[in-house]
Amino acid sequence: MADEEKKSLAEEFKEFIDNGNAMDMAVGVIIGGAFTAIVTSLTTDLINPLITLLSGGVAGEDGVAIPLTIAGFNIGNFISAIINFLIIAIIVFLLIKALNGAKSAAGKIGKKDEGEAEPEMNPPTCPFCLEEVKEGATRCPHCAGAFDKPAEPTPAE
Repeated sequence: MADEEKKSLAEEFKEFIDNGNAMDMAVGVIIGGAFTAIVTSLTTDLINPLITLLSGGVAGEDGVAIPLTIAGFNIGNFISAIINFLIIAIIVFLLIKALNGAKSAAGKIGKKDEGEAEPEMNPPTCPFCLEEVKEGATRCPHCAGAFDKPAEPTPAE
């Protein structure tokens, strides 16, 4: 009974992974983290100094790594956050595209196009005595006639 529970749990987990739910969730977390950096930079480096400038207060030291400032606004960190976001988004996009391509290619392996019906085939026959022979045979078991090439089925008319 425990084996059945483990098997069904494993099957459920496989279905969860195959449906793409886990991948969608991972993409959301990664993009969300990158977007958080942009929003944090926007508020810390642009909005807060603007409020400080308009209110006449004095801005404190924040240990900025990229000293690109325009009229007191730290544009460098904001641009860095946007570039980081775009790089992460492109990498995640390419990863998801590759996974989806591999998944669709794996789905096509072993499946025939449902729109095409496989033509009916007649079993191979001996050209000498016209008896049915096995596919791939090189000699007729009935008359011992030797074939030029292994016997193949022929399309039905």
